[in-house]
Amino acid sequence: MASVDNFEKPVEQLRTAHTALEDVLAIVIGTLMVSFGVVMLRQVGALTGGTAGMAFLAHYLTQVSFGTAFFIINLPFYYLSIRRMGWQFTLKTFTAVALVSVFSDLHPLFIHFDHLQPFYATLFGNVIMGIGFIVLFRHKASLGGVNILALFLQDKYGLRAGKLQMGVDCCIVLASLFVVSYEMLIASILGAVIVNLIIAMNHRPGRYSV
Repeated sequence: MASVDNFEKPVEQLRTAHTALEDVLAIVIGTLMVSFGVVMLRQVGALTGGTAGMAFLAHYLTQVSFGTAFFIINLPFYYLSIRRMGWQFTLKTFTAVALVSVFSDLHPLFIHFDHLQPFYATLFGNVIMGIGFIVLFRHKASLGGVNILALFLQDKYGLRAGKLQMGVDCCIVLASLFVVSYEMLIASILGAVIVNLIIAMNHRPGRYSV
């Protein structure tokens, strides 16, 4: 029979922290999912929000690879991450950013889409990215940039990370009006809303603490 004391303990005390191996596997799986979503968006010329959206803009305007642009754009945000979120979070995030940068350029070597309906690819690509974000967040990692700022404000002030990212992401996508068509802009905005709704529903303060 379970001890009465166990039922009286806070839920946080009954949870088991992730092991190092679980963290490694989660970061690899999460970054594979995010980078695959990136490939779908890039294939149809769509955009998304956050630092990924900035990297897409740089890619479309300069032809620099998405992976290179994504890695460089994230560099300034590590200072805030170290000061506010700690070295462990920062190292995990740096690793996740590096893997997404590499995987997004490697996927096309193994898979090629002969046809992707742009609207479908944009929405479904963001769904895949949103799930990947949740995997990373629950293992105390992120993909830098706005993710770091959003998670910091959530931990510090209780602001919902998903809602904050949604506002920032929509602004970034709107700023890309001169790069994509109106149709792709609408699809990109809906995609940004979807990915941040996934985060808002699944990454609430206190819901998942290990």
